[in-house]
Amino acid sequence: MKAFSDLDSVLHSQLRLAVVSLLMNVEEAEFTFLKEKTGASSGNLSVQINKLRDAGYIKIRKRFRNNYPQTLCKITPKGIQKFEEYVKALEKYLKP
Repeated sequence: MKAFSDLDSVLHSQLRLAVVSLLMNVEEAEFTFLKEKTGASSGNLSVQINKLRDAGYIKIRKRFRNNYPQTLCKITPKGIQKFEEYVKALEKYLKP
């Protein structure tokens, strides 16, 4: 019988997985971009990106642009590694 790997509990959340998936394809992304692409509420997205930051998967940078606050998110090398491991673990579940 095939042994299955445990799935990363940080990434095994629909919204956190969506955020990391989006960040894998861009250098960095604005909070508003992530909110638009995921359809999440501001509050829920904020909580989830903070969980990703606390786990070391993303970096969050805050700045002002044209006198408006802007939050930028960027995936870290650890986040890339964890995402790739997560995908490999899922592939093992899908292969007969």
